[in-house]
Amino acid sequence: MYKDQIGNKSNKVKNIVERGMLKKFAESIGDPHPIFINEEYGKQTRYGQNIAPPTFPRVFDYGDIEGLYLPNIGLIHGEQIYHYERPLFVGEEVYCYTELMDYYEKEGNNGLLGFVILKRYGEDLEGKTIFTESQTVIISETVRKELIR
Repeated sequence: MYKDQIGNKSNKVKNIVERGMLKKFAESIGDPHPIFINEEYGKQTRYGQNIAPPTFPRVFDYGDIEGLYLPNIGLIHGEQIYHYERPLFVGEEVYCYTELMDYYEKEGNNGLLGFVILKRYGEDLEGKTIFTESQTVIISETVRKELIR
């Protein structure tokens, strides 16, 4: 299905690690650690400022890969792994994009499953990688049939 899309990337999208959004995110995941939300505490850390929770990049916009359509419903979240070169700092600009790394199919108990492997990137102003996120999205037989119609 998506084999012809392997290697395609979205355009980079500018995101900002906004303090208010970060606070809401930390509260929503039940981790209001002061390193994320307390400015004075952040100043006392080795970073000298607040940082974002490790899964915060989930809220970023990564752009769209032209021609790649994944439905909003019926997908299965298979796996998600973050790798950081350094923390995300409050107030910084992060340039994000997505790359389709692989697509393969496997027979499951309920039919043929499609596995979409995406890699997302977050870079600083100079283009240095801050983090990457690898994500596996599983497409069920039912959804696959709708997509190939």
